[in-house]
This record gives sequence, C-alpha cells and structure tokens, in this order.
Amino acid sequence: MADWAADVKIYRPDADDAAIEGLLKTYRLVMSSQDSAYVAFSDKDEVETVKTNFLKKKLGLTESDEALDAALAEVKETMKADRTKSRITVYYLLAEKFGKLGQFH
Repeated sequence: MADWAADVKIYRPDADDAAIEGLLKTYRLVMSSQDSAYVAFSDKDEVETVKTNFLKKKLGLTESDEALDAALAEVKETMKADRTKSRITVYYLLAEKFGKLGQFH
C-alpha cells in the first residue's frame, strides 16, 4: 500500500498528520482501488466530480465555480511534476487552501 502521508509531505513537509489521517479514514474505500486513488486532471468529468463532491458537498464551499476551478488548476500546477496525483494529496491541498483541514480531525 502506498504511503499517502509521505506523498502529501512532498508538497507540505509540515503537513497536519491528524488531517491526513482523517482524510485517509474518510476516503479509505476510494483509496483501496488503483483506479480511484488518483485524480486524472486530464479527465474533465473527474475534475467536475472533485469540484462537486469534494469542494462543494464535503467541504461545503459556496465560492463561484470560477474560484473553485482556479483552485483546482492551482493544485494541478503544484503537482505537475507528479505523473500520478494522489487523491489524498489533491484533497489535502484543496482543503488547506480553503482553511478546511479541521473538518478531518
């Protein structure tokens, strides 16, 4: 099994371990499948699903679609060197950006 916490710490060396553990607990089933453990930013439907299901529903964000799309683009750019973009890392970076890591404690 991949070390998802280590992947987050590539981007945030001082990452909040409790938030990572909370994300892993919440998304354990999703992360157990190779297909769903990674975010394919090249797939517009998947990016839309992340925006709707994670940003809007899970985090409860009410920002405009443009603001949410910009945040997704920012995370994509941050992780551009990574061939595989861990869903936990993507979600961590997004939750951090919007000040929502506490939801996963």
